[in-house]
Amino acid sequence: MLQTWIAACNSPLRKHVVQATMRPSTDLIMADKATRTKLPPIIINAEDHARLTALASSALDRVPDVAEALLSELERAQVSAHDLPTDSVQMGSTVAFDADNGFAKEVTLVYPGEADIEAGRISVLTPIGAALIGLSVGQSIDWLDRAGKPHRMTIRNVAR
Repeated sequence: MLQTWIAACNSPLRKHVVQATMRPSTDLIMADKATRTKLPPIIINAEDHARLTALASSALDRVPDVAEALLSELERAQVSAHDLPTDSVQMGSTVAFDADNGFAKEVTLVYPGEADIEAGRISVLTPIGAALIGLSVGQSIDWLDRAGKPHRMTIRNVAR
């Protein structure tokens, strides 16, 4: 019944919403399936939320796994039109994190057109970029790379 109602609506996100009703809980999409780790709370500013929702929706045909992961993160995010905590990862933030492979990394989260891996600018439309958005210092998240391998990272510092 829910799928029939959603399919009948004229929402621009209808395709995503219908797909979401046919897959497991979106609370676990980014999590390591073996551990079923609960995802940490995230916060995103309203302007970026709207822009990222449009970006991910338009990318569903090209990179469906990453687009769906980003949409899932956006769906669970607390959206704020006011000042955000300075230690939360937003678009344009430079983020230092510890990776599960023992390496410490620092990247800047950017829109796809600004990405340059050699310069440390990571697109939000990548698995790690989608996992980073909205996290705060001290939070950890499990995420899957493009090959389906689970990883974990912990945010050490955020600069905007």
